[in-house]
Amino acid sequence: MKKLIRKTACFLLAFHLFSTTAYAKPNWPNDTGIQAESGVVMDMDSGAILYGQNIHLPYAPASITKILTALVVLENCELDEVVTYSETAVNRVEADSGNKLGNVAGDKLTVEDCLYGLLLESSNQTANALAEHTAGSMEDFVVLMNEKIKELGCEESNFENPSGLNGDNQFVSAYDMALIAEAAYNNETLLEISSTVSRKLAGTTNYPGGYTVTNEHRMLKSGDEFYYAPARAGKPGYLAAAGNTLVTYAEKDGRRLVSVVLKGQPRQYWTDAKELLAFGFRSFQNGILSDMESRYVTGDEVLNLDRGPFKCSDLMIDPTAQITLPHGASLEDADLIVGALPENHPERAVAQMTYTYDDRVIGTAFLLAKEGVPLPDVPESTSDASQTVPGESETEDPHSKGAPAEKAENRAGTSVGTIVTVITVILVIGLLAASIAWISWKQKKEAEEQARRRERRRQRLKQSGEEEEFERLLAQWKNKKQ
Repeated sequence: MKKLIRKTACFLLAFHLFSTTAYAKPNWPNDTGIQAESGVVMDMDSGAILYGQNIHLPYAPASITKILTALVVLENCELDEVVTYSETAVNRVEADSGNKLGNVAGDKLTVEDCLYGLLLESSNQTANALAEHTAGSMEDFVVLMNEKIKELGCEESNFENPSGLNGDNQFVSAYDMALIAEAAYNNETLLEISSTVSRKLAGTTNYPGGYTVTNEHRMLKSGDEFYYAPARAGKPGYLAAAGNTLVTYAEKDGRRLVSVVLKGQPRQYWTDAKELLAFGFRSFQNGILSDMESRYVTGDEVLNLDRGPFKCSDLMIDPTAQITLPHGASLEDADLIVGALPENHPERAVAQMTYTYDDRVIGTAFLLAKEGVPLPDVPESTSDASQTVPGESETEDPHSKGAPAEKAENRAGTSVGTIVTVITVILVIGLLAASIAWISWKQKKEAEEQARRRERRRQRLKQSGEEEEFERLLAQWKNKKQ
């Protein structure tokens, strides 16, 4: 009997190890790297940061600033408005910065032509002229620029001029620049302009027959040594203080990525951008969350959410929301927290779902009340709005300091059901003694593993789930930079 018990235990242990290995969660890919000081690649549809290097450090942006300039102009002007170049616009540039369009005071171009000159050939005089036309002065336009980046969630950047020329307090982080680029390339007009290889502008004093501008982004040009087929738009920049900077937007197989390179070296910064984008396309997959997620939207369980109590069956997930996962991973490998709504949210939103993978945010989605479901007023306090996954045990608010919270799914126990089935079969054939011994051993191991999982979860929440702690660390970082 002892020999039979040992054989049975060995079989079950081997089966357990095989099952755990078979269903192991893939690691986050890291088979990439860049030579620039800072860089990032972000999925534009999920907002997931796929790779980053020094992404929260400040760097001089140079002419990639003009992406933000174009976005602010398009949000405040019509394309057919006429821009008049002033003496200030033409002359308020650094002595060695050039005049790519040959503009002089009194030249007139439409906003549309100016944007082509701005984004394709990086005209500094045109950046100034657009700023004056939009806001009345360059100083007032800079106010609009910095208001816009705050609206986009940028907290690590500041702009002093619309062209990207040197400024004592002009800097951007790779992360913030990715947020700016995401907003810019979601603007169809800006994307169309920035994707154009060449365009003939209307006549000016020095070019009465018109002037043809050509896109300086080499990855967009077929035949160029740095051509990259998925690349659709972008903007390079250069200053001695900034080095080579580059923003690139690319599309492939229905996915949209944006890369940022800061403080790069000649030629190498093109290679860095290509490697970031290629890594993002080859190593990850996207999914529509409403097609993948059934928690919180099925059944009659009542949830106490940010805007009050709702039955799961009365809720739906934002059909546009996407999630980015490493190849081979599934939604069950991700962690989920349902918490309070951000300041800006859809009218019928009742909570926000945030998915993380190895402590990285890989997607967010609004939980929406279906049409016809009454919406109560938003409560004054939403500190207790966070929910656990339906069917799981109650936990404290994961945003409160030190709160324990179990994962939505117990990945390490995926094989338990199968093992129980095997044990049942063994019971049927008379191996009661072996089954009892195994179950006792297994329960002990499960309890130990559960304690380890709970501690790991607590540590992850301390790092990524506490808004107050994040703000404290951010303030500490800013104080160090002063």
